Amino acid sequence: MGLKLSVIVPIYKVEQYLCKCVDSLLNQDLSEEEYEIILVDDGSPDRCGAICEDYAINHPNVKVIHRKNGGLSSARNSGIEVARGQYVQFVDSDDYLEHNVLKTLVDKMDADKVDVLRFNYQNVNERYEFFEPNKVSKPFVDYRDEICSGLSFLTERLGFGCYAWQFMIQRELLDNCRFQEGIYFEDTEWTPRLLHKASCVTSTDLIVYNYLMREGSITQSVDEKKKRKVLDDKLRLIDSMNEQKQAVDDKRWFEGMVAQIVLSVLGYVSEHYYDESAAICKSLKLKKVFPLSSYHSTNAASRKIRIANVSPRLLCWFLNKRK
Repeated sequence: MGLKLSVIVPIYKVEQYLCKCVDSLLNQDLSEEEYEIILVDDGSPDRCGAICEDYAINHPNVKVIHRKNGGLSSARNSGIEVARGQYVQFVDSDDYLEHNVLKTLVDKMDADKVDVLRFNYQNVNERYEFFEPNKVSKPFVDYRDEICSGLSFLTERLGFGCYAWQFMIQRELLDNCRFQEGIYFEDTEWTPRLLHKASCVTSTDLIVYNYLMREGSITQSVDEKKKRKVLDDKLRLIDSMNEQKQAVDDKRWFEGMVAQIVLSVLGYVSEHYYDESAAICKSLKLKKVFPLSSYHSTNAASRKIRIANVSPRLLCWFLNKRK
């Protein structure tokens, strides 16, 4: 059959989670000749590199790349460079797959002849208990088993959750669609570019992926340099969305995503940089993001959008007082 799938796993400081992740990739219903697991050791300072080598010794379809630390995007790009499978899938090294799901995905890619297949996922905590952190789970996400263009999928069925690990992708589609390096929120910047290139996209409601929600998120960082970079990269992401929307006729998803990012910026400013709220709100106005779109917004987000469209500083004040 040839090599059908390359699974790319970027790895950094996840020693306690790595074995569960890789074991889940090995406990699949594809033969070792049908898929490869590319473990990208991104200069991890713990035992991750040695753990990767142990797997490679015992499993011929496990390949290891050791590289200088360059971040998640760079590690994924390194994996893409050596991937030989017809399809590519990304798995983060603290997450894990359900058993025996990869053949179902590969068979669907083959049968439907699609460029991108989106599958379902569930959240787990550090005790590996399933939970949903938000009352409105995955709003505006449509898992219909129907083939459409990438742009239609983006606009009507994706929602605003952009996760690289939620797709199986034709490898050729990634030739000119690498991850932007050196930024946070790289998945959000990359996903619309991927779907813009895709002619045929579909979904399956099959639960494939288990996403581990750990403490210590970058958005909760106490490191001042990281906190500032989070804010700067949110602002850069707005620029990227505005730039990307110029290439499409139906701009609703991009306008809705910009609104979600602006709300995130204002919430972050109200918590961490309230003294700078006037200057940051001015910079948002210079980006010409107002009035914000309420496309695919929840009721709670729509209320915030209405306030922000009157005065973003007023929303900052309101959010700051609610802390």
